Amino acid sequence: MIALYDLMLKAQDGSALDVMAKQFGLAQRQANEAVSALMPAFSEGMKRAAANPYDFTSFLKALYSGDHAKYFEDMTKAFTPTGIAEGNDLLSQFFGSKEVSRAIAAQAAQMTGIGQEIYKQMLPVVANTLMGGLFKQSASPFFPGMQQDKDNPFLAAMQQWMEATGMAKKPEPQTNPFNNPFTQAFFGTTPKKETQDLFADNPFAKAFSDMMSVMSGKKPEEEAAPEKAETPADSWSKFVNTLFDTGLEMQKDYQKNIEEIFDTMSRSAAAPPPKDPKDAK
Repeated sequence: MIALYDLMLKAQDGSALDVMAKQFGLAQRQANEAVSALMPAFSEGMKRAAANPYDFTSFLKALYSGDHAKYFEDMTKAFTPTGIAEGNDLLSQFFGSKEVSRAIAAQAAQMTGIGQEIYKQMLPVVANTLMGGLFKQSASPFFPGMQQDKDNPFLAAMQQWMEATGMAKKPEPQTNPFNNPFTQAFFGTTPKKETQDLFADNPFAKAFSDMMSVMSGKKPEEEAAPEKAETPADSWSKFVNTLFDTGLEMQKDYQKNIEEIFDTMSRSAAAPPPKDPKDAK
């Protein structure tokens, strides 16, 4: 899986920073700093936009429209009125409101010293470019070494999404071929479920296991604490975090500030509207 920062740098045949620097009157070093400062916000926004399989539907719709691939191939198209409009539509999906976009631009400006107005203009460009790159990555193995059936994370995303929304049947658990009366009588086992260890209740196997534990310096009665079962929500969250990884190590305070922007706006959106004083009369 290619991280968002690396994906961004691959745009326009690897000349993304040159294009951004020229467009916004920055040195290449500054362009790199600007792009880096925005990656945590896009990562956080995309993760929240795909917080559950049902929210992921709108993301997939935008992704597989294929409308943004042209911006990844030629970033100059993202600076046109049409490109800016489509980029702002994506920002609305990722960030939820213009207030979040402005807060992110202000935070990035404070971090790098690059003007806030530049970030405001840069945000829709980056949104279009990233979405185009994600589409290219999901639609074809055009990156060196990527095999579409093996390394394409979006194939797994689509499968998980379809299973979670009921559009695809979950795979049946594999049947234990030794779960039959003959093997149970022979080995002294009575499996409680298909995935149980075949030799778990066999006294000979247990004695051998205890002996090996003693030889390794571990007492037989010592048992590993049972692992907490991973819920579907945990699995989905882990998958989305991997899918939209920034690929950068940012300052913890900066990352925390970005997350706080989203949290603050979410709380504001969820808060009930203030009561009209007239209603109290």
